[in-house]
Amino acid sequence: MSREASLIGRKEVLTGKAKFGIFGDGKELPQIIMAKVFKHGDFRSGYYRDQTFMMALNELSVEEFFAQLYAHTDVQAEPASAGRSMNGHFATRSLDENGQWKNLMKQYNSSADISPTGSQMPRLVGLAYASKLYRQVKELSKFKEFSSNGNEVTFATIGNAS
Repeated sequence: MSREASLIGRKEVLTGKAKFGIFGDGKELPQIIMAKVFKHGDFRSGYYRDQTFMMALNELSVEEFFAQLYAHTDVQAEPASAGRSMNGHFATRSLDENGQWKNLMKQYNSSADISPTGSQMPRLVGLAYASKLYRQVKELSKFKEFSSNGNEVTFATIGNAS
């Protein structure tokens, strides 16, 4: 499904129906494998071609993929950024509709993608360091909604130019 969405999305851009598009075709296999071992509570620090991974986790539907391509401003249609980011830039929400923290250990977590090449690497280090702190600083152990005693894993994806 991800490959087909990429091909259709590219046609939408080339025919002028969408203004700009970046797609993840050709990256499917490693992303499917990564999704198989990714658990609730883990974090992703990725780049803009991770659509297959997000689809494999059911964190991105085809409808949301195209809502992102067309910069739909409704958060229900495009939950990653409500049309504020380029397509292919994924994120999961850490706050609920009332502005309260969600239990991040009960969901898949994706830090918000940004465009600069290699920018996922500092986020990766920061997220991994946060897990380390949850292992070392005893006072943090009471915040169970943010860490499972530092046992969550941070995954990163990287492209050729990073």
